[in-house]
Amino acid sequence: MEIYISNMQIDFHHAVSYVLSRLAGFSREESEIISYSSQYVDDATIHGIIRFTNNAMYTRTSSAHKLIDFHNTVSAENYRVWVPFHFLPGNGGLKAGEDPEGGFINKLVCYPDSYVAEEMLTYCIADHDKPYGLHRLGVTIHVLADTFAHQGFSGVIHKINDVLRLDSDLKTESLGFFKDLLERLKTLFIDRALPLGHGAALTCPDLPYLKWGYTNEYHTELIGRDNTVIYNDAVISIFESLIKFRKQDPGCVINEQILPEDFKQIRSNFENFTNPSGTVRHKQWIDSIARGEFSFGPETISYIPQGLGSWKQQALLVETDSESYKYEYSISFLSSNWKMFHDALLKHLFEVTHDILPKYGICVS
Repeated sequence: MEIYISNMQIDFHHAVSYVLSRLAGFSREESEIISYSSQYVDDATIHGIIRFTNNAMYTRTSSAHKLIDFHNTVSAENYRVWVPFHFLPGNGGLKAGEDPEGGFINKLVCYPDSYVAEEMLTYCIADHDKPYGLHRLGVTIHVLADTFAHQGFSGVIHKINDVLRLDSDLKTESLGFFKDLLERLKTLFIDRALPLGHGAALTCPDLPYLKWGYTNEYHTELIGRDNTVIYNDAVISIFESLIKFRKQDPGCVINEQILPEDFKQIRSNFENFTNPSGTVRHKQWIDSIARGEFSFGPETISYIPQGLGSWKQQALLVETDSESYKYEYSISFLSSNWKMFHDALLKHLFEVTHDILPKYGICVS
């Protein structure tokens, strides 16, 4: 049984990531790699061994599950997927060696621009000269963006993610759909997965135009959220991170800023693209880019997650996906974007869970 409830959506992870990469001085080709990698974090849902007819093999890493999926009831899966790739622990915004009040669970809660996130970027920049350097940058800015959208929630099943009251200015028909969905989930006896991440908050954290609020057992007063303000903050943080990567210096002074007209356009798109569907908003962003509404001029971009033209199809030459299937080996596989992306996932997963989080007293490996 699989039911989709979105993470921060494709309009931001692909289109906005592309815009910010271009504004930060990356070439069109580099920006395509960064933005594709950023979005593909949400689409790389399969792990396991790829086997070739010459007996070569490659082990890929998954960075997502469908949110309502039996895997989400398995703690080990949450620690390997949701925690490092979507709900980076923030340690309460405190430095390594310091502990937030409320115990271990509060170490795991997302916190924007945390010291943990800064270290994640530092490790990413150290790989700038690797073949998968830009792919890892895409993964990193995906995680960084999610720390803003997912702030206050954790990537494990825990009552801290419960929502006792949800207030939203979503259109009535949209909110009604999600309420109906919750009732169906409960009748299917899978509501135990909802305390994962912001499942109980539905899609509210992921809509750039939305103002909403919630309460839970930890916060009895309504926590108000203005997603446009939060997403604007994410834009600034990601832009600065891209500059630091381009300069190969995580501690550099940032003199560059997003041009006022570009920032105004970004905010305008956040406010005016108000369809609940991330796919529809993504198309609106693509059209905005194609019309030349940003200072780098009109450009045509697209994102193909699977099938003909996708990174996976280009790497494996066919779209068959089975551990029992053997693919024809080509030396070009070693330098394919798909392999580089999975190399970046593996490096990110290892360093976040084994090198970074333990400094903060967090063991999720």
